Amino acid sequence: MSKTQKQNTFFGGAAILAVGIVLVKIISAVYKMPLINILGKGYADFTNAFNIFNILLMISTAGIPVAMSKMISQANAEGRRNQVHKIFRVSALFFLAFGAVCSLAMFFGADAFAGLMNNPKSAISMRVLAPSVFFVSGLAAFRGYAQGHSNMTPSSVSQIIEALFKLIVGLSLAMFLVHIGKDESTAAAGAIVGVTVSELAALLYMFWDFYRTRQQEPPAGHDKIWSTKKILAVCLSLAIPITLTSSATSIITAVDTSLVQGQLQNALGMSLDDARDLFYQYSGVQTVYQIPASLMVAITASVIPAVTVAFQQRRRRHAAQIVGSALKTASIIALPSGVGMIVLGKPIVMLLFPRLYANIAGPILSLLGAASIFVCIMLVCNSVLQAHGILNLPIATMLIGGIVMVIFDFFVVAIPKVNIFGSPIGSCIGYGITCCLDLFLVYRIVPGCPGYLRIFGKPLLASVLMGAAAWAVYGLVYRVISRNAIALILAMGVAAVVYFGLLVGLKTLTKDDLALMPKGDKIGRLLRIK
Repeated sequence: MSKTQKQNTFFGGAAILAVGIVLVKIISAVYKMPLINILGKGYADFTNAFNIFNILLMISTAGIPVAMSKMISQANAEGRRNQVHKIFRVSALFFLAFGAVCSLAMFFGADAFAGLMNNPKSAISMRVLAPSVFFVSGLAAFRGYAQGHSNMTPSSVSQIIEALFKLIVGLSLAMFLVHIGKDESTAAAGAIVGVTVSELAALLYMFWDFYRTRQQEPPAGHDKIWSTKKILAVCLSLAIPITLTSSATSIITAVDTSLVQGQLQNALGMSLDDARDLFYQYSGVQTVYQIPASLMVAITASVIPAVTVAFQQRRRRHAAQIVGSALKTASIIALPSGVGMIVLGKPIVMLLFPRLYANIAGPILSLLGAASIFVCIMLVCNSVLQAHGILNLPIATMLIGGIVMVIFDFFVVAIPKVNIFGSPIGSCIGYGITCCLDLFLVYRIVPGCPGYLRIFGKPLLASVLMGAAAWAVYGLVYRVISRNAIALILAMGVAAVVYFGLLVGLKTLTKDDLALMPKGDKIGRLLRIK
């Protein structure tokens, strides 16, 4: 495999995105973790605003990068440069217009949306966040163009720009507003100003990169291009099912959030402030819970164009190999992360979130740790199915799991002894059902898909043993010195060593997996994998 080919492999693109996402998550942690402690109950308003934002964002942008990257990668494989350019123009203009409509809806409908979330105090945050929908529509179009050319670097750089502006502007404003005595809802809106500014900064960067890249591209050929109507029809046929799949998660999350806050107030008789405080415990730990799922973006963004090209070249065995490696990589990340949250939930909360109640937020994080495993595998399965042209079934599985989750939460959160804990339990059940259904579909649909015992068995064993080691070390050290931070750091260090050692000892990564990675041959020699 040539150097150029290696750079365009599935794991080559995934590695570039992964590095960017890791940096973004580090910056986001520096932003969100102190923000949770600064805003207090205001963080519940912040979360409510983002729930509505995510629905409108998914509706206006979720399918764009995937649909565009798929269409552009196909046109590139056929050498149709004119087609590539027109696909971008038509898709970008349409979705920018649609994003503008969604932004206006969020701004003028903020009071109504806040009422639907059973938290009227979140309206101001929604208005401040509204312009971001339009900015992200443009971002999605430019990212889809770059990813369709197997160029993941601009997406990573723009994400880092977003995170930095969010940190600098948002955190500074929140701290300033709290310092001058503004209420928590106003401070939350100040933090969200950083989000809107960050999206605009990232959009300007992506526009500059697009302009620079276009200047360096070879001149267009003489290929025949589709009509605007046909391009838009094909793009929508790909984007709408993907949008529905992605929106399903955001809609279910928003419905669940509204339902939980409503049940706390209506069924259990809590005041709005008490319900916000309890929901604050739940939303606060989601910063940690969402980290493993965010790392799946590197895999899902790369697997669709990679599998598309493999099918275009009639290399079905190679496509199946990519699917197996994608699922294995997801499990190597998701399983230890989820197990770590399960066994160390309370110590993590005590260290990172001093304003949260560890006896409440800790068990919530442990429950969400199990859910995070299902979410990660589900996301990769959805991308695999989409790459194989299966666009509607992931929507159905998502709806099945989501409906079960919402029904469960409606009844269980209303039980006084369970209350807020019903929501993370419902998440485990709902996402678990969806994940199992998606895995079944992938096994039946993907020709030559490796067996799941072969994919998940060794990472699961390594994660369980790692979790046992982490639990034992933390318990022992904390009993001796009663210092949570030291005990947690030591436990995590031992866990990392144990997990890495087991991955190597159990020969979890094969030569075929490493062949798809940049510098995979050198990694194989270092780990003595033959």
